[in-house]
Amino acid sequence: HYVEVAEPGPGCPADGFAGLKRALKEQWGTVVRTRRAEIAGSLSDILAAGGGKVTAAVRDGGELCGLWPGLSECLYGIAIDVGSTTIACHLCDLTSGEVLASAGAMNPQIRFGEDLMSRISHVMADPGAVGEMAAAARRTIGELVRQTATAAGIESADIIEMTVVGNPVMHHLVLGVSPAGLGQAPFPLAVEGALTVPAKDLDQDLHPACDAYLPPCIAGFVGADTAAVILSEAPFEADAMTLIVDIGTNAEIVLGNRHRLLAASSPTGPAFEGAQISSGQRAAPGAIEHVRIDRQTLEARIKVIGCDMWSGEPGFTEAVAATGVGGICGSGIVDAVAEMYLAGIVARDGKIVGAMAEKTARVQPDGRVYSYRLWDGPPALEITQLDVRAIQLAKAALYAGARLLMDRMGVDAVERISVAGAFGGQIDLKRAMVLGLIPDCDLAHVSAAGNAAGTGARIALLDRRARAEIERVVGRVEKVETASEAAFQDHFVAAMAFPHSTDKFPNLARAIDLP
Repeated sequence: HYVEVAEPGPGCPADGFAGLKRALKEQWGTVVRTRRAEIAGSLSDILAAGGGKVTAAVRDGGELCGLWPGLSECLYGIAIDVGSTTIACHLCDLTSGEVLASAGAMNPQIRFGEDLMSRISHVMADPGAVGEMAAAARRTIGELVRQTATAAGIESADIIEMTVVGNPVMHHLVLGVSPAGLGQAPFPLAVEGALTVPAKDLDQDLHPACDAYLPPCIAGFVGADTAAVILSEAPFEADAMTLIVDIGTNAEIVLGNRHRLLAASSPTGPAFEGAQISSGQRAAPGAIEHVRIDRQTLEARIKVIGCDMWSGEPGFTEAVAATGVGGICGSGIVDAVAEMYLAGIVARDGKIVGAMAEKTARVQPDGRVYSYRLWDGPPALEITQLDVRAIQLAKAALYAGARLLMDRMGVDAVERISVAGAFGGQIDLKRAMVLGLIPDCDLAHVSAAGNAAGTGARIALLDRRARAEIERVVGRVEKVETASEAAFQDHFVAAMAFPHSTDKFPNLARAIDLP
């Protein structure tokens, strides 16, 4: 609020804070009750510098949290999504809601372990590592904040509000709290409810009065990032039975509608991010992101990140000369295995069919099994039997988690599917269903939500009412621990087949010719 504070005199308070409170009430109808300690000492100096004309920031509850001399028309906030693999940062204009700049970086905690359980194990073996792991993540957050501030042409000190979301392990470690309890059943959370902490307590050099809001975690491996996804996708407002899957090294799954919500996590591992794949790499320029295999010739065409052309098109070689063709990322391996199945190169049980070596030289013996030559190079890239198996294990874990929630909900089908996460935003959803990565559904009602956790973090940053809403919704989410459910293993085994050993896929069969 821009206000003009009257000079002390008859009828005008001599105390600067009292005069500011009076001006805010008279000119804006805004009642200020308290002032943030960080600005209390500089209040009189700011009033003097502005000649009584100042801009005041007031948080809900009547707390004066920011003060600038003269007219200041912008407030800035930062939304942080701390993933196991990457950390994403979005700088927003709090007055317009516009995203001014975004940046991302690898989570440096990877050096302590590729997945969540390995990081928990590291903490259990060395409790003192919590501080080191927290500091690593906080440094990267700080670097990303500075990058986005520079890109937007502002100072980091101008950022007065912050939200942070992440899975429970990341949530704990950013706070500097040990996640060791999550290493064994019943996977208790040390920090569960929503928190608001000074940003400086997270080692962030922002506005002195900047607070960081962390939404509540839901369960042992269903965190504040899933709360943010729920806020973004709003299944609690829908009539349709909605399945939301946020796919990373751990997949978070939400099922329900406005009447009831269930949530669980499933250990998919890092295969969908290109790890554990023989030619795998993270999504980056030059990585194979899409694959198509001719059903007759069994020849493959590829599309790489950073180029709009498919291999075989005139000019493709020249177009990818700058980056080259690297490995294959998560969306590419999903396409490749699905296309191999559709072409008959991979059988329903996931085995690469050796007899196909008689039809194409691309199917080659590889010890006692076979592999498929996807790209002649350079470098030469193959899809091995172990690659197919890694995808089977990952997709079976995800499907089993979804099926477990469907059983608990008492439904055999879902009406809408939303696939969230960076990986979910890039995969071909039809081919994901061919693999049995997600249950059968009308493909017109299957969509990619992109980084829904980041979107939810921005919603919580921009709309303080949304914070109360997500806290209320999370309070009624029913948690299902897949690790302690006996039926999970049965669902997992059945889901190893493509697309599934027993579940029918009538919607998919109408959209594509299945073997």
